[in-house]
Order: sequence, then C-alpha cells, then structure tokens
Amino acid sequence: MAVISLFSGSGAPGVTVSSLGLALAWQRHVMLVDADASGSSSILAGYLQGQTVHDRGLLDLAVANRVGNLGSAIATVSMTLPGSTVEFVPGVRSHQQAASVAPLWEPLSGVLRAMEQRGVDVVVDAGRIGLENSPLPVVRSSDLALLVVRSDLPAVAGARGWAQSLQEQLAAVGTAQQLGILLVGPGRPYSSREIRSVLGLPVVAEIPWDPEAAQVYYSGATPKKSFASSPLNRGLRTAVSATQGLIANNRQRLGTQQTTEGANP
Repeated sequence: MAVISLFSGSGAPGVTVSSLGLALAWQRHVMLVDADASGSSSILAGYLQGQTVHDRGLLDLAVANRVGNLGSAIATVSMTLPGSTVEFVPGVRSHQQAASVAPLWEPLSGVLRAMEQRGVDVVVDAGRIGLENSPLPVVRSSDLALLVVRSDLPAVAGARGWAQSLQEQLAAVGTAQQLGILLVGPGRPYSSREIRSVLGLPVVAEIPWDPEAAQVYYSGATPKKSFASSPLNRGLRTAVSATQGLIANNRQRLGTQQTTEGANP
C-alpha cells in the first residue's frame, strides 16, 4: 500500500483528470485527496457537476489537527464517489482558505502514510506545486511523486525548474527514486525519451491525449459507449500497473539496502 502524489510545475497539464482517473482505475481500496491550494474544487464542481452536497473536507482536518484529533478525523470527512469504492476527501473551496490548511500538510503526511494499516492506498491531487501554501510536505513524503507534464515546449519549460529542485530535495534525504514524470500526450510533439533527457527524471507512465474521454473526468460529460475502452482509460490502467510496480521495486530495493547496511559491522 502506498501514497502517490500528482502535481504540476505550471499551467494545467491534467493533474486532476490524471489523479481522479488513476483512483477510479485503482485495483485496491483507495482514498483520493484534493490538496490543490488553488481551491478549484474540480471534482465536486466538475466530475460531480456540483450535484453532490458534501460540507466536510480539509478545513475540518485542519481543525481536528489543532485539537490533536487528526488521525481519527480523516475517516469522518471523506465521501464515496458515486459508482465506485473510492473514498474522496474534498479540498478547500477557495485559494483564500489555503493558508488555513498550510499547517496541516506535515502532520497529514504521516496520517496518509498510516492509511496502509487500514489497507488503503492514497492518491493526492497536489495541484500546482508552485502556489503559496501548496502541499510540498505531502509530495516529499510520498512513496511516489509524479510531476504531470504535457509534451509541448511551454509545459516542459515550466516543469524544468521544479524537476531539478525536487530532485535535489529528495536526493538529500535518499529518496530521489520516488520522483518521476507522468507524461500527458506523448509525441505532441516530444517523446518520453526526449522529455526524460530534458527534465532528468524517468517517465513512469504515459497518458494518451484523449480530450473527449478527459471531459468525463473534468466536467462530468456523459460517457459514450466506448468510454471504458478509450485510449485515456487504457492508459490509466497501464499507469496504475506501472506506478504500483515501481513502488514495489523501490520498497524491495530499500529493504535490501537496509538489510545489507545492517549486516555490515
């Protein structure tokens, strides 16, 4: 079980669509957390078209954290996304509320990692990581942190600085292998190999460019009969396998390293 965070360096490359799509395609019990500091409420207003009333979320967790009740409170603020088993924790409703939850990010990181004891994986929509009060502590503590990037030049240019900065931060604590790229629209115009060369990070998974299917996740558009087998959903299922496989390999490598170090006098 693991915590996976998705985020962007700039623009809107599809972090929410990718996060929601991965959670719905997940093969185990999963919780989706909206930690976007912009307060866009993309899932409630978009995917659920504002038709689902839910008055709990991160602000309630911030209050619970102040009174020392964060660990038990997280189970009370989530809702189940219709037609799925995905637990969803809504985020702030506006960027003005983001400062109120900023002190939450560090302790929440520990609580999310402890969800493993409940047999629950966690997918975090961290939004644009460069925003003030963004959930950087959650990203840094994730088992896998995915920088979502489109394959065009403006997107790559905007991601380059964050790719280098986060790589340095994680390398300093020995977890650089937990950082990678989720590439949206490979070949438009750059390939995974070209993106990896420029950003210096491995491309963990690719999501095909499929605007029609993406609208189902982004704005709650009515899915067509071919939606389940669309390029986007095939890509999401492949991405789930890739992320789970990488996390398992990283954990095995870490366990082997610790065992070897423990054996040395």
